[in-house]
Amino acid sequence: MDKVTSVAIPLALAAFSLYMIEREEMGSMFSGNRLNKEEMEVVMNKAKEIVSEVVVFSKTYCGYCQRVKQLLTQLGATFKVLELDEMSDGGGIQSALSEWTGQSIVPNVFIKGKHIGGCDRVIDSNKQDKLVPLLTEAGAIANNSSQL
Repeated sequence: MDKVTSVAIPLALAAFSLYMIEREEMGSMFSGNRLNKEEMEVVMNKAKEIVSEVVVFSKTYCGYCQRVKQLLTQLGATFKVLELDEMSDGGGIQSALSEWTGQSIVPNVFIKGKHIGGCDRVIDSNKQDKLVPLLTEAGAIANNSSQL
């Protein structure tokens, strides 16, 4: 499996979850559980959107996840959070992420499609003045004057 495919699988799962949540909230204007061509296109577009952004795979009760989200917020970054414990297929997404990244725990942070790691790696990247440039390059923050 090539790198693009290995990135797309867990992110497509996450996009699918977001899509299914939105679909459920809309009263399921689509019929059945199987995706038709139009629905699959919507899911794949969401996956591509997720890949191009800053994403934190998280769990609501995780203190390490809270630290990462707090740091990104303090840096003024815009980012998506996918709370795996609130998603019906969160366990499957976490398993796919584990298989791809070798990291079985949350938070699991991606910036512009690149796997950054968990809490310690994100905080270390910030201490080494590497996080803000990554976020800036990804368009998640406007400038790098807000570094902690």
